[in-house]
Amino acid sequence: MKYHVIVYGCQMNISDAERVSAVLEGLNYKRTPEMNEADLIVVVMCSVRQSAVDRVVGLIEKFKKIRKLNPGLKTVLTGCVLKKGRKILIEGFDHVIDIKDIKNLPKIIGEDHEKNSGDYLDITPKYSSKFSANVPIMTGCNNFCAYCVVPYIRGREISRPAKEIISEIKNLVKKNYKEIWLLGQNVNSYKDPSTGSGQAIKFPELLKMVSKIPGNFWIRFTSPHPKDFTEELIEVMGMGGKITPYLNLPVQAGDDEVLRRMNRPYTVAQYKSSIKKIKREIPDMCISTDIIVGFPGETKKQFENSKKLFEDTKFDMAYISEYSPRPGTASSKMEDNVPHQEKTKRKYELNEILKKTALENNKKYIGKTVEALITGQKNKTAWVGKTKEYKTIYIESPKNLMGKFIKAEVIGATPWGLKAALK
Repeated sequence: MKYHVIVYGCQMNISDAERVSAVLEGLNYKRTPEMNEADLIVVVMCSVRQSAVDRVVGLIEKFKKIRKLNPGLKTVLTGCVLKKGRKILIEGFDHVIDIKDIKNLPKIIGEDHEKNSGDYLDITPKYSSKFSANVPIMTGCNNFCAYCVVPYIRGREISRPAKEIISEIKNLVKKNYKEIWLLGQNVNSYKDPSTGSGQAIKFPELLKMVSKIPGNFWIRFTSPHPKDFTEELIEVMGMGGKITPYLNLPVQAGDDEVLRRMNRPYTVAQYKSSIKKIKREIPDMCISTDIIVGFPGETKKQFENSKKLFEDTKFDMAYISEYSPRPGTASSKMEDNVPHQEKTKRKYELNEILKKTALENNKKYIGKTVEALITGQKNKTAWVGKTKEYKTIYIESPKNLMGKFIKAEVIGATPWGLKAALK
């Protein structure tokens, strides 16, 4: 029997899909890259934006065509599935299940009659990369940002025991993994109460524990929340070593009133203050952000404040989204009164500022030697990777560099990457 997995959305969904693969391969299913060849198709969906939901709806017609050739095809939908809007999805899939129920996938698809208890994160994943691994340290969220579906889909925050996380990473390092991503919807609110000492292990302490694991690997994490970004965390990141000088710190809006309506409990001044402290302690830190344009009621003047934040902060990268109302969230009850055309214009304007600051930042690397992990291949002699600072790097070399750490001299820069030559 063959299976095919389709994943939309964030790194957490990729990690969830790796656990789906582990369960199915435990039943002797073989993975196929071709959807048309599959006996079972599992879709791990994202509901963060309507465009991601639309892609899943679009798959339903494809399934109908495949069923004409393979009437026995089974389809399963999991991941971030909103309760509202499930009707059309339930009609298009044989099974729609909560991500926490993937342990019971064998029973659901009729391959086993036992119900498995315990946390789905206990499943050892079938990692999709041989050198870069996503390790969830927690799931769920307690923040209830006005635009976000995560607390409704994944529930409240649950942290994995530190012992389990360390054990998973030690096994990965033994297998020569070079890059470890610590994942959570609000990664820096991690708190492991299971130590028995009465003293919970918090995120800075966990970072220290991971960095003490022997081996040659990098540590990255995503996504932190500005409200939980402590002096202690900055201090630990400043230790360097395996902890890479890259941070994605989502701001979501550059105006205090918009932040308040988003239920983001910090001000722009507080956000900027954190960035200043980080850059003072770790001068080579590269910072990216997430921001939403066209949130309900965002005026042109309020958007100008977002532009000012981009000009002042000089981000290395930004993930800019146009606001899209999600059913069941607080903002879905607000009037979506910024026209689509205006949202697109605002996105373009922020992108133009980002282009300038990112190019300015990248030009500083010209003539310098950087460390990078090669993650992909453009053609036989062109390679792409990420520097320690998470800058995209392009290198020409006839050697096979895939999954290797390299040192290279930067010889050119664009807003979105660096061109380099092997040292």
